[in-house]
Amino acid sequence: MDNVFNFITDARKAFIELIDSLTAEELNHIPEGFNNNIIWNFGHIVVSTQALCYVRTGIKSDTSAIQYLSAYAKGTKPTYTVDPEEIADLRALALSTIQQIYADYDKGIFNNITPFETSTYKSSLNTIEEVLITTVGHDNLHFGYALAQKRALKK
Repeated sequence: MDNVFNFITDARKAFIELIDSLTAEELNHIPEGFNNNIIWNFGHIVVSTQALCYVRTGIKSDTSAIQYLSAYAKGTKPTYTVDPEEIADLRALALSTIQQIYADYDKGIFNNITPFETSTYKSSLNTIEEVLITTVGHDNLHFGYALAQKRALKK
């Protein structure tokens, strides 16, 4: 699983590079044809992985520990201008939350999870390894959206 964690981390570092290359105004802009923006896509991957790993698996019973969940959860869309402080928080959380999940994985916290079905693909996730592999695809889907939004911004 080290390779999976490394891939998630590397992909998030690439997303952070994208975030760092744009202004707060550009990150908040919703390009024509989209219903969200680059910073929403980034925030969404940060909160979703935590929710999938801890809450959907039954490891934690509530979402109160997931910072910014209400702003970036599935089904939400941007409702306010994200300021530089929140951008910095999300940037830090993108890596620190994966490090925490990795540490908890090593401790065996996820040895007995409650299987669940993804709402998007209707795939059954029966192990934390399956959840983490799904995270790779999910993160990269949203990174792809963000890259498309950047191209739309630059037109």
